[in-house]
Amino acid sequence: MVPEPEGIPGNAIGRRRGRRLWLLLVAVPILAPAQSESSDPLTDLDAWYESGRQLFDDIAPPVLKEAVRFPTKEEWDAFFQRLESTLHSDSLVDWAWLRPEAEQALELLRIVPGSEETADRLRARLDYLEMAEGALQYVLGEAAPVRVAPAGPGLALPAEPPPTVAPVQAREAVRTARTLTNWTNRIASRPAPANAKDLVPRLKPIFSSEGVPPEWVWLAEVESSFNPKATSPVGARGLFQFMPATAERFGMKASRPDQRTDPERSARAAAQYLRILYRQLGSWPLALAAYNAGEGRVGRLLKKHGTTSYDGIVDHLPTETQMYVPKVFATVAVREGIDPHRLPGPAAR
Repeated sequence: MVPEPEGIPGNAIGRRRGRRLWLLLVAVPILAPAQSESSDPLTDLDAWYESGRQLFDDIAPPVLKEAVRFPTKEEWDAFFQRLESTLHSDSLVDWAWLRPEAEQALELLRIVPGSEETADRLRARLDYLEMAEGALQYVLGEAAPVRVAPAGPGLALPAEPPPTVAPVQAREAVRTARTLTNWTNRIASRPAPANAKDLVPRLKPIFSSEGVPPEWVWLAEVESSFNPKATSPVGARGLFQFMPATAERFGMKASRPDQRTDPERSARAAAQYLRILYRQLGSWPLALAAYNAGEGRVGRLLKKHGTTSYDGIVDHLPTETQMYVPKVFATVAVREGIDPHRLPGPAAR
């Protein structure tokens, strides 16, 4: 089992709680206007920044303005661009290196009303950064890269580059991070998202009506923490994080009103997509890999390596996908008390 990270190194819980006031004062002006229905994430971020800057100028007390410099638009954009690119990189070292900033960003979002859409999406992704850090600690021991949390009110990017890890150790860390047992233990350590109690019974019949085992509805926990309005900086949205083009492929509008935020519509599209992927690829692990990495990429890898199995290409998939598939399986196993590997393929319709 990968040892669970013990929180931000050098940043005890008590200290974190002690900073909540200034975090709130800084974060409220920046993040509170997170209610846009636009399907363009860059437009949303521009609106957030402009509204936040204006609120800060208008209502922040002079003592706060003397102590805190409002982040520039360039600094704000740079942080989220770095976060998104890191989450999509193949380097566990890069993931672990940015984990303190991501943790700090999540705390900012959690204490600001109206930021749940972005916070829930980030929480689902932060799992990967934390698992990466734990895997590196397991493989490298005291030689594992460790950083303390950034000081100050901003969300500054790491100034120092991450250390170099030998390729053989990096590969071992990835294999550790994708272990089903590790993900099962991690998911079992926390309750299901609060929204799941209402949404799962509503959405399971939709999956069944599409011929897909209803247990796969828990994919929404992995994608969005069951927040129907969860939003990605790159444009994915909804319970099942559809990009605009994929949403339109399954009959959902991604413009105003954004139908991806409709739980029933999103669930039906997800079930239909999973059914198509399974029938194309022949197994649930491959279907889930394609859901995350793209059906074209998975198909090309199967052809290139002359295989029809997930195990035959897993080492060649993006690192995020290598962790995503066992995370989904672990989530279904824990929430349903079953072995997802025994779930049947889609029923004939």
